[in-house]
Amino acid sequence: MFRRLFPWVIALAVLSGCGSGGPAATTASASPAGGAKELTVFAAASLTGTFTELGKTFEAAHPGTTVKFNFGSSATLAQQIVQGAPADVFAAASPATMKTVTDGALATAPATFVRNKLQIGVPADNPAKVDDLKDLADPKVKVALCAEQVPCGAAAVKALAAAGLKVTPVTLEQDVKATLTKVELGEVDAALVYKTDVIASAGKVTGIPFPEADKAINDYPIATLTKAPAGDLAKQFVDLVLSQQGKDVLTKAGFEAP
Repeated sequence: MFRRLFPWVIALAVLSGCGSGGPAATTASASPAGGAKELTVFAAASLTGTFTELGKTFEAAHPGTTVKFNFGSSATLAQQIVQGAPADVFAAASPATMKTVTDGALATAPATFVRNKLQIGVPADNPAKVDDLKDLADPKVKVALCAEQVPCGAAAVKALAAAGLKVTPVTLEQDVKATLTKVELGEVDAALVYKTDVIASAGKVTGIPFPEADKAINDYPIATLTKAPAGDLAKQFVDLVLSQQGKDVLTKAGFEAP
């Protein structure tokens, strides 16, 4: 009889251990309540460094939450949202690209959180000896610009028009990071990029300010999306960006207050 009962005794002992705070109970309690959560943020390429930092801050304050970013041209991101790409937050590099989303009632009322200004970006050794904006009109100087339909390109068009200059670029890039990379690799002599991207290059690119940049400042709006899968988290992330903590991270990177 004892031999027949012994397996049942073992089974009861295991079940008893699971219900009294044994290893299995500890493993279950270690999981976040409600399971892991995910927040998806679409953001302009020029926000890559700052938003990555703020994403880590957000994850630390929300255990079990993962922040996923889609960085790129604001114009491209806006089209992806319009076409149904799932996202919770959109941070654009211009009001015009945000308008693409708000016109379709796909986002809440946006808030402007920073501004950004162009500089002439040149390689650290400045081989073409570029000193100011008019040097970019020299056919011997290889210039990269952002495509006109993206915010950094639209800003470049305004700045060059304000200076009365015609510049023929050797390449048109789809976002400011790609434009900056052309300078970092020495493939061009100069480019019009944001001040923040020059700072983020950590010395690989030298920035040259020019007065016409004041005529082409870009305001950056941020908004939660109306169909956000993680609506509550989206609002909290926007709150972080708009908070003093968020402003400190952004201004340190060279962004200006709106």
